[in-house]
Order: sequence, then structure tokens, then C-alpha cells
Amino acid sequence: MIVRLVRMTFHPEHCERFKLLFEGWRQRIIRMPGCRHLELLRDTDRSNVFVTYSVWEQAADLEAYRCSDVFNEVWPTTKALFSAPAEAWSHTLLHRMDRSGTTVRDLLSDQA
Repeated sequence: MIVRLVRMTFHPEHCERFKLLFEGWRQRIIRMPGCRHLELLRDTDRSNVFVTYSVWEQAADLEAYRCSDVFNEVWPTTKALFSAPAEAWSHTLLHRMDRSGTTVRDLLSDQA
């Protein structure tokens, strides 16, 4: 599993527009092959900073999304609202546990 974090800083006057745009796009993004989870987060101290948190089955699924018509609509429109360049990180999921302590996903033992 691949966890993708994208940090975006917007001009303050564009934050509401971005939230509306994301509302319209989120169903199309989550329906992309391999996309398992999608969240939009807002910084607790800087209200013009947002992070998307998505989980993908494999890196190839994320790359296919980045080459898709959906991404080619979403990214240029979003990028035009930025006040600073976006930052993005991809991570391999090693372990996930829910509040009850039940292991939801454990790949640590698979790592050599």
C-alpha cells in the first residue's frame, strides 16, 4: 500500500473555492482504480494550508491516477490557486492499527 500526502498552500481568498472544487472531485478520485482512501485535512494553525491523504494499492495505481484525465483536470485548476509550490510525499504503509488495538494492516514482518 502507498500513502500519498500532498501539502498545498493557497492564497487565503481561494480556500473556499478549493473546498468546493474538492467536493466536486472527491468521488471521481476515490473511484480511480487502486484508490482505497481519500481525506482532505486543514492545518490547525494556518487555515490556508491543506493536505490530501490518500491510500493506493500500489505505486502503479497512483502513477496511473497522475496520468489520468481526472488528474489533468484537478491539478492545473488547483495549482492556479496556490500561494506556494505544493509538496508531496509517498510512503509505503508498514503498519496500521485501529483504536481497539486490532492490527488492520501489518507489513513489518514482510520486510527483510
